Amino acid sequence: MDSKTDAQRMEKIVSLCKRRGFIFQSSEIYGGLSGCWDYGPLGVELKRNVKNYWWRVIVHERDDVVGMDGAILTHPEVLKASGHVEGFSDPMVDCRTCKARLRADQVIEKKGVRQCPNCGGSDLTEARPFNLMFQTQMGAAADESSIAYLRPETAQSIFVQFKNILEVSRKKLPFGIAQIGKAFRNEINPRNFTFRSREFEQMELEYFCRAEEGMTLLDYWLEERLKFYENIGISRDRLHVKTVPDEERAFYSKGTYDIEFDFPFGRQELEGVAYRTDYDLLQHQNASGKSLEYFDEETKQRFVPHVVEPSAGVDRTVLALICEAYSEDEAPDEKGKMETRLVLRFHPRTAPIKCGIFPLLKNNEQLVAKAKEIVDLLRLHMNIFYDESGAIGRRYRRQDEVGTPFGVTVDFETLGERDIALRDTVTLRERDSMKQERVAIKDLAGILSARIS
Repeated sequence: MDSKTDAQRMEKIVSLCKRRGFIFQSSEIYGGLSGCWDYGPLGVELKRNVKNYWWRVIVHERDDVVGMDGAILTHPEVLKASGHVEGFSDPMVDCRTCKARLRADQVIEKKGVRQCPNCGGSDLTEARPFNLMFQTQMGAAADESSIAYLRPETAQSIFVQFKNILEVSRKKLPFGIAQIGKAFRNEINPRNFTFRSREFEQMELEYFCRAEEGMTLLDYWLEERLKFYENIGISRDRLHVKTVPDEERAFYSKGTYDIEFDFPFGRQELEGVAYRTDYDLLQHQNASGKSLEYFDEETKQRFVPHVVEPSAGVDRTVLALICEAYSEDEAPDEKGKMETRLVLRFHPRTAPIKCGIFPLLKNNEQLVAKAKEIVDLLRLHMNIFYDESGAIGRRYRRQDEVGTPFGVTVDFETLGERDIALRDTVTLRERDSMKQERVAIKDLAGILSARIS
C-alpha cells in the first residue's frame, strides 16, 4: 500500500455519496450494520452499468466465454475440498487498552514493540486464527448435518459446475465461465468506506486451458483487464501492476498479478489475476469422486484443465470510479461570477444518468410539452433525468455533481420563435468542457448513443 493518503478528499467523497444518493450505511436509522452498505438510486445505476459492461466485454463480445449464476448457499463439502473450512482465516489481535479488534497486519511495530494503530497501546493479545466464513443452518434440525455456508467467493460454484457447463456449451479449450454475484466474508475490521466490506459483489472469470498455455494466458488476461478499466474511465496512470512474489502467492499458484489503484486512502488492490493451475478442479474431483476431466478429441487425451482467474470486486470498482471521477473546478454562475463547481467526471458509458432534460422555463406550457416529448424519445435508449426547477445554471450544476455527461435545454429557439430555421432544435451541453451546440431533436438519440457507447 502506498503511504500517500488524502483523508480530506475521501471525506468529501463519502459525504457526496450520501448526499446525492450513491451509497448509504446499511440500517443507518438503527445505528448502522458494520461492513454493509446500501446503494441508492444513483449508486445502483452506476453499479449496474459496471456489471453490464463487464458482462458485455467478457461474455457477449467473445465466443470463448459463457456465463452462469450459482447459489449463494454452499454445500460444506465444497468448501472443505477447496480448503476454505480449514484454512480460510486471518490472524486476529485484540488491543486490551482500547478494545479494538485488529487484523495482525494492521498492528504497527516501533523499536521492536507491537503497538495498536488506534491508541498506540502495547497491551495486545497474541495473534489467533479467525475464520472469515459466515455459517448458517439449513432445514429444521440444527445439527452438524444442517450446516451450510454463505459463499466466501463465487469461484467454487464455477469449478463444481465445470463438467455440466462443458457438456451443454460444447466449448473447446481454452474457454471460460463467467459469473457476477454476492460473496460474504466476516472481516475482522471492515474499513475504508466500501473498500473492505462483509457483503460484496464479485465479477469473476475462470478461464480453462492446457498447462502449457497458463503463463501466456495470465499475461493476456492482465492486459485485457487493464483495458477494461481504461474503457470505463480509469486512467492507466492511476493503475499499477504488482507481480505478487513467491512467498505471498497461494501455494497452488504459478503466477499472480494484483491490479492496484491509487485511492485517496492509499494504493490498494482492485483486482487479482491468478494462474491457479489445476488445483481447484483436482480438489473437487478427488473429494467428490466425480471426473472433472476434459477429453481432447484431436489428441484423444483426458486431463484436468488448468485455469487462469481474473477476479474483480464490483464495489471496489465502483468506489474507484467515484474517486477517479471526483473533481473540483471553477465555472461562472448566472451573473458571470466564478464559483467552485463540483463535478463527477464519469465516462458516459458508466454514468448513472446519461442526459438531463431541461425546459428553459417551467411555467411555459410549450417548452414543458416539448421537453417531455424529448424525455419520451430518449427514455427508450438511455437513463435520463427531467428537471424544470430553478435557474438553468443551477440545474446544470446539480447534474454535474452526479456525473451526468450531457444536458439538453429546450428554449425559445426550439419553438422557432426567434429563428424559424432553429425550430425543433435544442441546446446540447457537454459536462466536462461545458461547450454547447445546436442539435436537431430528430438526431438527438443517435448523437447521444454514439457518444455514450
